[in-house]
Amino acid sequence: MEKSNIVEFKVSGRYALFSDPINRIGGEKFSYQVPTYQALKGILESVYWKPTLIWVMDEVRIMNLIKTQSQGIRPVDFNGGNTLSIYTYLVNVEYQVRAHFEWNYHRPNLAKDRNENKHYLIAKRMIKAGGRRDVFLGTRECQAYVEPCTFGEGTGAYDDYGDLSFGLMFHGFDYPDEMGKDKLIARLWYPEMKNGYIKFLKPEECTIKRELAAMKPKLFNEMNFSGLKEFAKEGEAIELDSKTL
Repeated sequence: MEKSNIVEFKVSGRYALFSDPINRIGGEKFSYQVPTYQALKGILESVYWKPTLIWVMDEVRIMNLIKTQSQGIRPVDFNGGNTLSIYTYLVNVEYQVRAHFEWNYHRPNLAKDRNENKHYLIAKRMIKAGGRRDVFLGTRECQAYVEPCTFGEGTGAYDDYGDLSFGLMFHGFDYPDEMGKDKLIARLWYPEMKNGYIKFLKPEECTIKRELAAMKPKLFNEMNFSGLKEFAKEGEAIELDSKTL
C-alpha cells in the first residue's frame, strides 16, 4: 500500500443502538454510549466494500450530547407468547469518522484487483452518494445517513470536556477471511474519549480476545458469480438491439 487512502465522512440518525452483549440476557437491549469499531466498520462496508480490501477505523468524533431513550418493544415470539422488552437507544446521534483501507492478503486470488486509486475514488463517490446499501446505526430499525465531511471541522458537544473512560467495551470481530484463521474471535478494549475524539486500536493491537466459534472463510469463485455471465450476454444483446434500432 503506497498511500494512506484516508476517507472522512459524517454519519447521523435519529436513533442508534450499539448493543452491549452483557445486557441482552432476557431479551433486553441497552446501547453503549459510543459506537463500536465494528459498528462503524459495518457502516463503511455498507457504503463500499470489496473482499480485496479491509476497512480500518482510525478515529471517531462524537458531535452531539450522549442521550438515551427507552422504549417498550414487542419482539417476535415464535412460541406464541406476548413478550415485552425494553430497548434503550441513543437519540439524535452524529459522528465524524476517519478510516482507511488495507489490502486483504488472505485473498491471494484477488491480487489483480489491488488498484489503490480505483478503490479510493469509488469509496469517495459512494460516500458522496450516501452508500451503496442501506446504512444503520447498530440495528436495522436505526436508519442512518452518510455524507462527506472534513474530520474535525465544526463544533462538537465535547470539544472542551476533557477525558472520559467507558470501561470494558466490545471492539470487533476477527473474521477468518481477514485474519487467516478458521475461528471467529471477539475483541474487547478500554476506549477513552479525549475532548470528543476516540482513537481506535487496530485489531491486532487488542490484547483482550475470546474465541467464539470455529468458522471457515467464504470462498469467492465462479459459483458466487454464476448468474453474471448470463446477465452479461443479455446486456450485450440489448446493446446490439439498441444500435440496430
